[in-house]
Amino acid sequence: MPFITESQVRNKVADISPVFHKLFLAVHAATSVLRDTFDIFLSHSTGDAEIILGVRRILEETGKTVYIDWIDDPDLERGSVSGETAQALRKRMRQCSSLLYVYSQSSQKSRWMPWELGYFDGINGNVAVLPVIPDSGDLDFEKEEYLQLYPKIDFINITSEPRMFVNQSQKLESGTYKSFDDWRSGEDKLRPV
Repeated sequence: MPFITESQVRNKVADISPVFHKLFLAVHAATSVLRDTFDIFLSHSTGDAEIILGVRRILEETGKTVYIDWIDDPDLERGSVSGETAQALRKRMRQCSSLLYVYSQSSQKSRWMPWELGYFDGINGNVAVLPVIPDSGDLDFEKEEYLQLYPKIDFINITSEPRMFVNQSQKLESGTYKSFDDWRSGEDKLRPV
């Protein structure tokens, strides 16, 4: 099963007008304040905003609810991050049943993503890596050795009715696949030792 690419996720939001998009985000933020649970906490780099919007759309098309800090909590101050920001993220992570670590070219520069991954793994364990492959090449997991410990997310039918699977194998070329829901509720997850 293939990983998703940058162009696939960008295509998911290419047809949305900027005005509609801003209105959608405002309505989404207002309704998510009332939400107290999410299926997925999306850990990502702020440099990947357009990619993250496409990833969110794909995940929502699979029927999942997705928490994204700058969409669901737009009042969080991203310019001057503080302990209050970390507390708000901890609260939100406890409201989510899984964390997907969006691994991209930008994620390697993030200081928050490794913290989110470690915190969530410690409190819940339902952590997987969602690689977004650049159109111009490949992602190198060798630079982020700790990510090799976690299963990877694969999709099929991205353009129509996407389905999400978890590759539980440490070797990506020969995977042991489960549906996302079976993996999330199962006791047999590969956990870091």
